[in-house]
Order: sequence, then structure tokens, then C-alpha cells
Amino acid sequence: MKRRAFILALGGAAASVSLAARAQQADSATIGFLHSGLRDDQVSLANATRAGLREQGYVEGQNLKIEYRWAEGQYDKLPAMAAELVDRRVALIIAAGGSDPARAAKNATSTIPIVFVSAADPVRTGLVGSLNRPEANVTGISMVGAALEAKRLELLHEMLPQASAVGVLINPKYPDAKTQAQEVDQATARLGVKTTVLNASTEAEIDAAFARFAQQKVGAVLACNDPFFGSDREHIAVLALRHRLPAMSFRREFPEVGGLLSYGARFEEGYRQAGIYAGRILKGAKTNDLPVTQPTKFEMVINLKTAKAIGLAISESFLLRADEVIE
Repeated sequence: MKRRAFILALGGAAASVSLAARAQQADSATIGFLHSGLRDDQVSLANATRAGLREQGYVEGQNLKIEYRWAEGQYDKLPAMAAELVDRRVALIIAAGGSDPARAAKNATSTIPIVFVSAADPVRTGLVGSLNRPEANVTGISMVGAALEAKRLELLHEMLPQASAVGVLINPKYPDAKTQAQEVDQATARLGVKTTVLNASTEAEIDAAFARFAQQKVGAVLACNDPFFGSDREHIAVLALRHRLPAMSFRREFPEVGGLLSYGARFEEGYRQAGIYAGRILKGAKTNDLPVTQPTKFEMVINLKTAKAIGLAISESFLLRADEVIE
């Protein structure tokens, strides 16, 4: 028995040494993480990024240090934060939460690799010249969120065919705001519904927009893809419930906090991929050899409890199309 216990102990020690060795395979590095949002709001996404880095052998606190910079919705702070990370001589910068962080990082350095996570079109916004072979020092993950407003309107129309008018929230500060407005116009013309499109970039403006939506008796509300709307999801969900308006957003976290439904890519997966790309670059990969990746799966999440609270009956056939139903 003693001999067996000794052998098992040796095996356990060997396994520990093996795990430690693997953690040390990658050289120690310091990277920057630049985000437009709130730290507390982005915990799951930051964790997903760390998970991707860990898959490449980089573990924060062991062989990796991450310098975090959170703009907390104040986009004008991003250039100074990016410059600070450059001054710290980080090995690379992960820029997430829209294209503004990536643009700030790109303006701050032409040599430090940048990995972005953005839902706006990275070619149209000037982050890269090509998806397949990004130029210079920038590559990343395109979440394609801003190109799905027509699909979201279509889903709202299918769920609520009796709704003749839809309220649409667009943040004019979002880089793809004009494209979103064009998509909405084209979709409404095709679907034969009317829209009330309102701009909002603050909580007060969102409050005013919902008051106007209620006044005009729209049948539903679409909050277009935007980092601010994503962070303000609980506020939007509360307003929609107060006014008994079916509301749709682009992130699954919206129905998770009481909104009615969402449709879009899974952002956690995009952030994990950003971590993987960052790890590959730390190991020697070049940004122009890493094509900009895009999601291949989009999910619809419905909060049935919210539907019941606002007196909305959703057809069984529509519910069956959902990837997840929260009851």
C-alpha cells in the first residue's frame, strides 16, 4: 500500500510539473486591453478573451500581464488610453467594444499588433483594407452585428405581423449608423411597415425616445447594434416593460435581463477568438497572415416570461425557431 501511494504521489507530482511546464512554454508578455464600455458590464467578455489566451498557453498572473483600460462609454478618452498603452510598450493591444477603440489604437501605433472586436464593417470603417489579408498591424474579429438590422426587423415582423409601425433606436455616434438607417429604410419598404427612427446616445435620450414611441403607438421597438445600447440593456428592458412594448436587441444578454428577444452572433465566442488571435501573435504570427474572422452562427433568444408580462402571445412555430427560450 505504501509503495502504491508513493507511486501515485509521484504520478501526481509529474502531472503538476507537466501542467506548470505547459504554462511556461509561452514567453511572459504584457498586453493591452482597450474597451469602450464599463468594466463591470463586460466581465463575461473579458473572461472569454482570457479563455482564448489560455488556449494558446498564456495565463494571466503566470506568464501574462494585461493592462486594462476602460473608457466607460466616454469615447473621447480612447485616444489617450491607447497612447498610454503604447507608452507602456505592450506586446499587442486587444481593442474591443466597437470600432472606436481599434481606430484609437491604430492612430496611436503603426507597429504594435492590434486585434479588434467590432460589429461594424471593418473595411467600411477603415480598420482594414481586406478581410482575407489585413494590411499593416491590424486584424481581428468582425461580429457582423451592424449588417443584421434588416433581419431583426424581419423577425419582429414575423412575430408581430399585426404591428404596422416599429420604433427604431440608432446611436448617431456609432460608426455604421448611416448604414443601419439605410438597412432599416430598405427593410421597412420591403416588409410594408412604417418606422419611427430616433437617435439616442444618452440614457435621457433613450427615455425620451420611448416616450415618443408610446405616444405614436408603435407596435415594437428595435435597438440597433451599438456598444452603448448593449451596456444600457437593463435600462432599455425596463422602459420596454413599462410601456408594454415588445423590444429586440442584438445581444443575448438583453433577454437575459428582461428584454423580449435578441438576434445576433454570440459575442463571448468572438472575444474568445480575439484571445486566440492574440496568443498566436505573441507566439510570432503576423497580423497580415491572420484573416479577419466572422461568425458563422447567429442565435435568437426569447424571454417568454417578458412576453407574458406585456400580454404578448408568441406562436408556437416562432418559438420553435428560437435557439433558447427563457421561461
